[in-house]
Amino acid sequence: MTAARLIFTAVNERWAETAANVFCGYASSVIGCDLETAVERRVPTEETPDGRPGVSVLAFAFSRDRLATALVNRVGQCILTCPTTACYNGLSATRDREVSVGGQIRFFGDGYQSSKVIAGRRYWRVPVMDGEFLCEDRFGTTKGVAGGNLLFCGTTAASTLAAAEQAVAAISRLPDVILPFPGGIVRSGSKVGSRYKALRASTNDAYCPSLRGRVTTALPPESQAVYELVIDGLTPTAVAAAMRAGMYAAAEMPGLLQITAGNYDGKLGPHHFQLYDLLDDAPAA
Repeated sequence: MTAARLIFTAVNERWAETAANVFCGYASSVIGCDLETAVERRVPTEETPDGRPGVSVLAFAFSRDRLATALVNRVGQCILTCPTTACYNGLSATRDREVSVGGQIRFFGDGYQSSKVIAGRRYWRVPVMDGEFLCEDRFGTTKGVAGGNLLFCGTTAASTLAAAEQAVAAISRLPDVILPFPGGIVRSGSKVGSRYKALRASTNDAYCPSLRGRVTTALPPESQAVYELVIDGLTPTAVAAAMRAGMYAAAEMPGLLQITAGNYDGKLGPHHFQLYDLLDDAPAA
């Protein structure tokens, strides 16, 4: 996957978080969305380009062209429109790995837009009804890793959800990774392919408790619920660290029976994370 980092700032934390939440809407899986994106972290005022409260999000798409289109659409619809916001690039990259965002948004200014270059970076100033919308011209991209996952099998839905929430909390403290699904958790885990030709993915029947006896189940006998975490990161190392943190955090919770992951016959890409290798006591290769 190709990834970008965007930093949204606003007059206060409320509006910075509002902008990020709207930008990240309907972006859980590229199976049906233009992006996989979520909040990476809150950015304190001393770290933002303009000294205002900020939020950092990571965004992932199948290609740089698709990423560029989605970023322009989402920044234009969700950040330009949000009171007091500004939008900055959060990744350094060579020119051939950059995409134009502010350079496209600027046309909304209808000829009244202007630009300024500061420390070699161009920013566009677009007049809007509360002043100006400031957006960086170009945004860096990098090759990221999408689709790291963990499956938590538990005795009840409540205990399994609590374990998944514990894992989300641990992963959310780490840099360079996001959990793009609602609250970081997936209830409708999927497998590659379907008996319906139009679908690229369908319900992961081996982990559906209600299908016991109708399919070859992968569930422990006592398991009545499964929740999945999907992890996207800027590097394989970041994804591995997130998976490890999630496993150890969830394992502390009562009612959890098993931690596993979807393999999908190795069809999702070149990066494979063996859960056993992520454990503290795993032997050296």
